[in-house]
Amino acid sequence: MGGYVAMAFLRRHADRVAALILADTKAVADGPQARANRERMANAVSADEASTVLVDEVLPTLLGATTVAERPLVSGRVKGLVQAAPAAAVAWAQRAMAVRPDSFDTLRAVSVPTLMVVGDEDRLSPPEDAQAMADAVTGARLEVLPRAGHLSAMECPEEFNAAVLKFVATLPD
Repeated sequence: MGGYVAMAFLRRHADRVAALILADTKAVADGPQARANRERMANAVSADEASTVLVDEVLPTLLGATTVAERPLVSGRVKGLVQAAPAAAVAWAQRAMAVRPDSFDTLRAVSVPTLMVVGDEDRLSPPEDAQAMADAVTGARLEVLPRAGHLSAMECPEEFNAAVLKFVATLPD
């Protein structure tokens, strides 16, 4: 959601942005099928506080295969966060994501240093999406983090932080 918020901020206040980092996000709006699926999930969690739709359908897409196989503490932590998410917040988030606009025009207008970060095992916003976003921003850098899925900052924090620090070191004072 952070990427969607950042792009919404850019649409309203681009003059207040000195640099931009977008991680594991996408710029394309949801199509009809994705919107319908988000509404289905929102309805499921709203109707039944004990709904397992997030654990059954969303959780498997959040983490990369490497994390699931080799990082049980990360997998357990993310499962706990998913299970603890308030139903009303989940429903709101699903509906908000379903109506977000396409942001490629917003990205094409970006004129500040930009870093795109993506896990190479991200199935929700795959590296191809990150590459398309990087291509839309003049001079943007793309960092693909190996062995990480959609939650790359949680799955490989050292590599994620190194990519961010390397980018920040290139920014003017």
